[in-house]
Amino acid sequence: MDRRQFVKGATASAAVAAFPLRAAAPGGADAAFRATLDRFFYGRLEDQPQQATRLGLDSGPRAALKAKLDDASAAGAAKRLARAKAERAELARFAPANLSPASKLDLEVVTYQLDRAINGATRFPYGDTSGRFAPYVLSQLTGPYRDVPDFLESQARVRDAAEADAYLARLAAFPKAIDDSTDQQHTDAARGVFAPDYILDTTLKQLGQVLDQAPEQSVMVMTFATKLKAAGLPPEQAARAAGIVRDAVFPALVRQRALVTELRAKAVHDAGCWRLPDGDAYYAAAAEAATTAPMSGDEIHRLGLAQVAEISARIDGILKGQGMTTGTVGARLVALNERPDQLYPNTDPGRALLLAELNRHLNAMKARLPEVFANVPKAPIEIRRVPPTIQAGAPGGYYENASLDGSRPAIYYINLRDTFDRPKFGLATLTHHEGVPGHHLQVTLSLESETIPLIRRRAFFSGYGEGWALYSEQLADEMGMYDGDPLGQVGYLQSLLFRAARLVVDSGMHAKRWSREKATDYLIATTGIARGRSQGEIDRYTVWPGQACSYKIGHTMWVRLREAAKTRPGFDLKQFHAVLLQGAMPLAVLEKVVKERWGIA
Repeated sequence: MDRRQFVKGATASAAVAAFPLRAAAPGGADAAFRATLDRFFYGRLEDQPQQATRLGLDSGPRAALKAKLDDASAAGAAKRLARAKAERAELARFAPANLSPASKLDLEVVTYQLDRAINGATRFPYGDTSGRFAPYVLSQLTGPYRDVPDFLESQARVRDAAEADAYLARLAAFPKAIDDSTDQQHTDAARGVFAPDYILDTTLKQLGQVLDQAPEQSVMVMTFATKLKAAGLPPEQAARAAGIVRDAVFPALVRQRALVTELRAKAVHDAGCWRLPDGDAYYAAAAEAATTAPMSGDEIHRLGLAQVAEISARIDGILKGQGMTTGTVGARLVALNERPDQLYPNTDPGRALLLAELNRHLNAMKARLPEVFANVPKAPIEIRRVPPTIQAGAPGGYYENASLDGSRPAIYYINLRDTFDRPKFGLATLTHHEGVPGHHLQVTLSLESETIPLIRRRAFFSGYGEGWALYSEQLADEMGMYDGDPLGQVGYLQSLLFRAARLVVDSGMHAKRWSREKATDYLIATTGIARGRSQGEIDRYTVWPGQACSYKIGHTMWVRLREAAKTRPGFDLKQFHAVLLQGAMPLAVLEKVVKERWGIA
């Protein structure tokens, strides 16, 4: 069936019952269980003040959280592990047989999260295994030195004098967070766990970009000054912030830079986590944490190679139809990327034009969402440039959810360090992934739910969420968003190819001992993505093992489940997409939920 006929036919079919949802007011065992989950959620917020701010829940009885930062110390990590063990023991007292189907799902998902967190922290006493696996405390993507200034700029609100004081209190707490992470990295280094030389080079560059400025010019102070002005508050407060940065933040950063410089002198060039203590097991656990699907490195590698071949053949046909017949698919994609008609000037005006184009794509898709979704997000979304202070090590694009209180929109960030990395033919696909119908729709439908427990509304499983975002790119193609735009469809297929190639290079580095250079050259030769962006991607996979595998493995699951469901009587695409209303979950749980709903054997 033609892709557009499928979409039209699916949405025109008779409405069927939606995925079963919970009652708004649970009773009996469900009520006790829900109260327990809510208590867990609010208890965790006390240890996650930055999360409370991101969600807009740092007010009323939790207003004191506005003045705090997350605990980056070893004691903080021990406290989180003890909390997880206590929560797991408490959940064990609830018998699934006494719960409604919706509460059983909640129990299964939260138990999965706790078991993985406990097992990861217990087996691997280094880095961070609480969310994605990140073996290095300090890297171009990890550490308070980069996270806190970005958090203060994008999340911390200054609307009155009390919030101005809270901002200053957080800034005053920043040096301890830096020193705590320095201590943690020093402890891990004694175990032989610190980043490769090229990662530490970028880390030193980013630390230097902060320290090479006058305190008054730092993003922490300039942001505060801007927020003070917008709130009509005395500008003299900014001088206090500058004093904190000069007298406390900068000295802590100097101490951290000294440690990173020392480690750089001893660092190796090996890219993979196989070299770390229990490294092979670490990669297996990291890949499963990201994908929620247990697969060996060899299995991931073989899947990637097979999908690279299939997608490359599809791109080859379109490029030939455009008269591009010479060279490998990757070489022709490189040539397409270099065409002047596909590039915006690498200037601030050029970046402004690129952002305007992204907004056009976003608005065009938002207008089409009701065709395939019965529910759409209420929260607005903005597209912003990644802050220049962290762009050297930041991903190419990422999403931050809106606050629950409606005070802050969702943000889709795009890295514009070099517009050559973002040719025009791939921009629409990136917007479908990060915006709608990708992350913004999936994450926000969960956040805005009035029935999903709070502890699950912000839960993120990379295989589910990134798989959905990649499925969303395919859905946009099926909706005809690239009709009459063959190069736009090439951009979509290049995105799929990019994610398939990730399976190859991630497993290549961490399971097959590929070098950084081999992985980079493969990625460029296969996908045609510019060297600067490709190098940044490989460096990202170095410090987040397994995470890159979640996209294509998750996408494969979403497509497989939809194709199975559409063979069932009464299939309706909007109702298939209604599974999003049940919140994020591991892929194995998603498979069970979809199969039960559509009667798939």
